Amino acid sequence: MKKLILAVAFTTGGSLCAMAADEVTKAPPAAPYEQVSKLVKLPDFLPGMGQLFVDPTTLPAGPFLAYDHHGKLVSTIYMLPIKDLNPDKRLDDLKAPGGNVDHVDIYYNAGHPGVPEPHVHVVLWHVSAGDEARVAK
Repeated sequence: MKKLILAVAFTTGGSLCAMAADEVTKAPPAAPYEQVSKLVKLPDFLPGMGQLFVDPTTLPAGPFLAYDHHGKLVSTIYMLPIKDLNPDKRLDDLKAPGGNVDHVDIYYNAGHPGVPEPHVHVVLWHVSAGDEARVAK
């Protein structure tokens, strides 16, 4: 399943036009995105992820837009419930509103405020692996 998600993310991650990417490259993004810390009990900045914004109608999966301390977009994150990852589920349309994807990380999360059930984080990084440090702390 990890390989399927990774393949889908790489092939569809950079599929949006440059105009859409320009609209979200700086925080805060325009409506319908809202700051996650105003929707659920989470800090404004999550180390390792950044400051998150989401369109509430797309919960729990997202996409979540993640920004560094300077308000620059670093990644697009999907939080996909484990229960939805099965042979009948296709993940064909993972969009990357921020544009080009440099690399992808996928990891398990047991749940947290806003997405309490076990899920995987699919992180479409718009910056290099070295630049991930911009959201490390």
